[in-house]
Formats: sequence, structure tokens, C-alpha cells
Amino acid sequence: MLIRYGKKQDGKLIKKAMVYTREEHRINSADVDSDAVFITGRLRANGYESYIVGGAVRDLILGRKPKDFDIVTSATPARIKRIFHNSRIIGRRFRLVHVFFGPKIFEVSTFRSLKDGHTSNTYGTIEEDVLRRDFSFNALFYDPGKQVVVDYVNGLADIKKKRLRPIIPLEVIFRDDPVRMIRAVKYAAATGFTVPWLVKRRIRAEASLLADVPASRLTEELSKIIHSPYAAGIVENLEKAGLYQYLQHEASALLKSDPGFRGRYLGSLEHAAEAGDGGLLAALVRDYLDLGTPWDTLKKGGPEDCRAVYFDVRRFIAPMNPPRLELDKALRLIFSNHGIELKKRVFFERERPGPRRKSGGTREEGYLRDGGLSREGSLPSEPGRRRRRRRAPRPGPAETT
Repeated sequence: MLIRYGKKQDGKLIKKAMVYTREEHRINSADVDSDAVFITGRLRANGYESYIVGGAVRDLILGRKPKDFDIVTSATPARIKRIFHNSRIIGRRFRLVHVFFGPKIFEVSTFRSLKDGHTSNTYGTIEEDVLRRDFSFNALFYDPGKQVVVDYVNGLADIKKKRLRPIIPLEVIFRDDPVRMIRAVKYAAATGFTVPWLVKRRIRAEASLLADVPASRLTEELSKIIHSPYAAGIVENLEKAGLYQYLQHEASALLKSDPGFRGRYLGSLEHAAEAGDGGLLAALVRDYLDLGTPWDTLKKGGPEDCRAVYFDVRRFIAPMNPPRLELDKALRLIFSNHGIELKKRVFFERERPGPRRKSGGTREEGYLRDGGLSREGSLPSEPGRRRRRRRAPRPGPAETT
């Protein structure tokens, strides 16, 4: 083990970080994405610090092959963009760079500072950046060129002890970003690590902060969960912690009230990662639809009956708001499993959301809002047509920028 030193204001040396060699961290270099190695190497060749950071390093140390590789550097976004032409700057408050290699996207961020606290959007040094990260096992920096891990916060020791330890003080970590509560439970379920009692107590006390998180962020977190091979365990632990109601309110209510639904729902999530196209999202809604959907009636009905199911599923998975095409694939898969093949765009024609279902409503209150099948024996259709807006003409080649 090596030691990285810094200097105090009086010029005296101070220990800042431990540097672990390959023999100590035991990361298999074959599990590191070659394009991530290329990005860090090119940034260093241009005179900038650069490391693979976060969950990828944690998974590599645990002997897992990461799906995503995030990179951090001392280069500013503008400079990163000049170095990599296959990139795009994103973000408003704190700007990041996405570097593209075919279908792969690598997020490259600049070191952040503590100048204005743990949520500031100013650039800083690696020593400041590490203290902006949520948990110690996500604050390790890996240099694939030298094959060393730089550890400022004893994160490697926490991994060996299977311990989830916050870096940011408990008084502010979840208030600054409530989504960290979801991530804490997710990390613990996926790694088998222990969540300290004080952290659990803080999560229970501040769970309601998730009610004010934008739907787009909750959608992103839930999407990551259902893509995980540990989805069932994560959802079960989120439910126990009182957090799943903010991700899927109606599913959470059914998990509490219906043991049969609970078993089927968690079972679907357990095998969601093995599902094909559309299967991941289908795992969230399949068991809800199977509670009382009159499939025989749907086989005889028209497109309006099928669209009624689409609108109800939209309500059921709120506040999650997946792209329409993804939900379309999921519902087509479920309908196909029940012997119903749908025509193209059957869900999208005349799309208009119906009245919002009251929170905590039962299956019958939400899906069959008129008390079940109508007197004619068909499902309730969506509200009337909406007038189409005339599209503005697209700019010609001379007008594009």
C-alpha cells in the first residue's frame, strides 16, 4: 500500500489518501471497459487527472463486471468536449459530458468543490470531490493505466467489512438529496451490506422528503431498479423502509393489503432482468392487470377497450412516466400472452389521460371506474377526441444550426 500526501498551510506533510496496488484491490483488468480505459488515458495524455469512479469501482472490487463506467477528471466540460469530438455537454446547473462509443455512453464529470456546501455546482479538486459523494464505497478512484485505487475515505475497508457508511453528515445527506435514501437501500440489497441503525432511523424520519422529488428522477431510479438482477430484493427492502410508496404508490398499497399479489409481484421482479424487450416494464404491471382484467371481453372488444387498459396502467405506475413506446411494448407483450394481438399504434391513437385515480384506491376503483363492465359488457373507453394541432413547418437545411 502506498500513501498520498498533501501539504498543510504551514508546509508540513499530511496523509490524504491510501493508494492500493493491483495485488491489494485485486481488480481484474479484463472486466474494465476498454473504451473507459481509452477515455481516462486520453485525458491524462492531455495533462488532466482522470479516474473511473463510483459504483463501477465498487463492483470491480467485489468481483462483478459493471454495466456502466462513470469517469471523473480535472478537465472542464468545455475542454473535455474539445478532446472528444464524439461527445455532448449536458446539464444546466452542473454541466457534464456524455462521450459516445456506438451504443455506449460514458458520463464524464469534472471534480466538484465544497465551496457552497455539498450541493454546490462549482468545480474543485479531487480532495473536495470525494467529500461530495454519498457513501464511502462509491468514493473510490481507479486509475486503469497504473491499475491503482486511490482511497480518501477508507472505502476499501468498508467494502471488506460489508458496511454502508455515509460520507456526508447524516443531518444533511438526505435533505440535500432525498433520492440518496432509495440508493442506500438499493446498494444494501444489491451487495448484502449492512445499513447502520442510525442511517435506518434517519431514512424512516425523512422518507416523506421523496414526495417533492420530480417524477423524472423517480422514473430514472425505478428504471435502474427493474434493470437490476436484484430488483425483487431491492423493492422488498424499499417497502420495508417505507420508501416504495413514493416510487409506486398503488403497488405499495397492494403489497401491504394482498399477500397473493405481493408474492406474484416480487416473483415477477425476480425474473425481470431475464425478460426480453418490453419484459422489464411488463414485470411492474403484469400482476396488477391479472387481478381482474376481463381478457375474454377484451378479445371481443375494439381498440377503445384496449386503450382503456393503457390509460389505467399509466395511472397505476404513476409517478413513473416511461416513454410511450416502452409502455406500448410492455402491454403488447402482456396482451400477447393472453392471446390478444394488437394492431400498430392502437394505444397511441387519440391518447388523452382520463380522470386521475385517488391515491390508495382499490383495483376496482381504478381500472373499472364505473363499477365493473358497463351494461353493454365492454370496458370503459377513454374520453372524447382531442383536436389535432397543426404542426409548424420544419426549418430547411439553411436554417439549421
